[in-house]
Amino acid sequence: MAKFFLRKKIGDRVVNGHPWIFATELGDSEGDYEPGDIVDVHSSNGSFVGKGYVNPASQIRIRLLTRDKNETIDAQFFHRRIAEAWAYRQQIGYVENCRLIFGEADGLPALIIDKFNDYLVIQTLALGIERWKEAIVKALQDIFKPKGIYERNDVPVRELEGMQQIKGFLSAPFDTNIILNENGLKFHVDIENGQKTGYFLDQQDNRRAIQHICKDAEVLEAFCYTGTFSLHAAQYGAKSVLGLDISDNAVDTARRNALLNGYENTCKFESMNAFDALKNWVKEGRKYDVVMLDPPAFTKSRANIDKAITGYKEINLRGMKLTKPGGFLVTASCTNLVSPDQFLKTIEAAAKDAKRKIRQVTWQTQASDHPILWHVPTTQYLKFLIVQVL
Repeated sequence: MAKFFLRKKIGDRVVNGHPWIFATELGDSEGDYEPGDIVDVHSSNGSFVGKGYVNPASQIRIRLLTRDKNETIDAQFFHRRIAEAWAYRQQIGYVENCRLIFGEADGLPALIIDKFNDYLVIQTLALGIERWKEAIVKALQDIFKPKGIYERNDVPVRELEGMQQIKGFLSAPFDTNIILNENGLKFHVDIENGQKTGYFLDQQDNRRAIQHICKDAEVLEAFCYTGTFSLHAAQYGAKSVLGLDISDNAVDTARRNALLNGYENTCKFESMNAFDALKNWVKEGRKYDVVMLDPPAFTKSRANIDKAITGYKEINLRGMKLTKPGGFLVTASCTNLVSPDQFLKTIEAAAKDAKRKIRQVTWQTQASDHPILWHVPTTQYLKFLIVQVL
């Protein structure tokens, strides 16, 4: 097994628990290796740090899998890690739909597995974890005996690892249009063509948080995607709900979800640019009891953070102007490049410019099946806020 050594005066972040080792943090190496191989990592003085997979084509040169010198990385290792992750989800109450593997937070960097009842969706986002895909699928079949397994590796990040974007069945083919249950509601999920792995499980706890603010309310949801927050608002007693999304397919699914749950008269969905709608409706003087904003990530690059913050400020400013005095703004950000502190300051700045006072009702992060490691900041990415707009 090849050995890599951390540079002197570099490596505290790694030694303290972060599994990523960048090319600039590495010094000498010993032995031959192929891209994706398991290698040993040592500090500059020779002490053992961990074992992980290497890819010379990636800026993240090594991703550590274990800190145990005696632990062997083999098929049984992945079976054990997946079983442990499932036991954790069961302990905290996620037994039907959940993020089963959340990459670094579950000790399996660059691996995402979502569980939609009897179906599993996989993303292998780095070459090293791709090499173990067959073992991972075998472990999933042994542990869950699922009705189907599908890979959604149609993501650009794979190209940074020298891999192609692909998607397809990892089991016998099955109908990829399924229905899942969440908080007493049913939702259509398109595993093959939906965003990410087909459904945003990370907001399932937050969708319950709107329960007490929606009764008898007129609700607007911008960036509604397939209408999950809108349908929760209807279930919690909203008088009317209007959902907006630029995607015709998303709006069509949202309408089907409303029909599926018997809320087709309460929930209406329109395909339009939410940015333009918010701007125009402020000018028209429209007002709602509850305004919900759950936009896609405004940036995936540090170079565009300022532009993203400007975008968040603009939509929240407009959202506040559309909220009746005493009403509520529900707002979220799903990019880990905007910190929780930056997000809150952005909302504060939006309130100042909107000339509205706000008070915090709820401040949360992603659902608990997306666990957070304090020494790996990227594992905390979702910001979810409810404020009363006075």
